[in-house]
Amino acid sequence: MGFDTWDEIRTAYQVARLGTVSGAADVLGVHHATVIRHIDALETRLGAKLFQRHARGYTATEAGRELLEVAKGASDRFDQLASRIKGQNEEVSGELVVTAISGIPRLLTPAVVAFGAAHPKLTLRFLTDMRLFRLSSGEAHVAIRAGARPEDADYVVQKFTSIRMGLYAAKAYVEAHGLPRDESELAGHRFVGADDPQARAPFYQWLRQTHPEASIPFRISESAAAEAAVRAGAGLGFLSSCDVGNDPELVQVLPPRPEWSTPLWLVTHVDLHRTLKVQKFLAHLKEAAATWPDT
Repeated sequence: MGFDTWDEIRTAYQVARLGTVSGAADVLGVHHATVIRHIDALETRLGAKLFQRHARGYTATEAGRELLEVAKGASDRFDQLASRIKGQNEEVSGELVVTAISGIPRLLTPAVVAFGAAHPKLTLRFLTDMRLFRLSSGEAHVAIRAGARPEDADYVVQKFTSIRMGLYAAKAYVEAHGLPRDESELAGHRFVGADDPQARAPFYQWLRQTHPEASIPFRISESAAAEAAVRAGAGLGFLSSCDVGNDPELVQVLPPRPEWSTPLWLVTHVDLHRTLKVQKFLAHLKEAAATWPDT
């Protein structure tokens, strides 16, 4: 694939190096509109996004970073880059960064592993953390988020599934303190709750609204610790029905309620949403979710 001039490549190199259109324009001695026109033309020629646009400037995508390396050489090396980028449109390869809240890896991991096995040229990074990774800065390709629907204008947001939460206790706790027959008999029992008083999980909001702080002596910051605390007999706690399954060591105190359910969202950045690997991964996750037991 040939190009009319080296100007477009040189412009993209400066934008990738400096991170802003204005900076590249100053270095090249051209108007910022010329920089934007060169970038648009180059992305059209390659059929791939080279940059993610955001309020702070331009961040190079994987293709853009590769361009940065190739553009340090001569223009004839850019033909090799064009071939590689076009090849990415025909097979799933490179790196795919997926992020999720820390409470759902057990549910998602088998599907993520299966996707990696189906695409051996792909490097998968599955990052689980309480913090929100910034898609606009290129920290991730796909984010699985919980709670309220993300509203960022640069995000493509799709409803994924919901996590059904019920109130459970360890068998040992029930043997020591008894099993409440209904909600009216919860008074006097100990609970495992969130350490953060502003926790937005609907079941923790219900707990704070219906029970005094003194009844929540054991508090945690993430769901794995909540499950461990309930299993250890610290008190009654909220667990997802998919995590509990038919575990004989856990007893259901109150069944899942619609108002306790936590919605999950598939979130991608608009610049990366249509890439082959993102589209195939989203389709794979949706197909896998259809086979999951009651979540």
